Amino acid sequence: MRRLLPVLLFAALPVWAQKGDLQPLPAVPPPPPEMEAFDAALEPQVTIVKKEAETREEYRIKGKLYMVKVTPSIGKPYYLIDRQGDGKFVEADIAQNPVRPPMWVIYSW
Repeated sequence: MRRLLPVLLFAALPVWAQKGDLQPLPAVPPPPPEMEAFDAALEPQVTIVKKEAETREEYRIKGKLYMVKVTPSIGKPYYLIDRQGDGKFVEADIAQNPVRPPMWVIYSW
């Protein structure tokens, strides 16, 4: 208990150090008029296809299919992702590797 009191007093020092002449922050300016707040074309379109054995959720942006989530009636769901944009889907384990670094084509010939 004797050691806890100095720690609490040390933690409260920043509160005591504040001065009484604090100024409020200025108001945040609105975004520029040419900047849109919401672009519906960038939102994914999700199509759900239900069958007896599975449920598929197909994710598209601008009409291009880029990911499919398959939920079987028995078992865990899995994802098929088109990583290169060439229409070849590979299975991705989102639960084990949720981080996907961005990949851009810098040069092609």
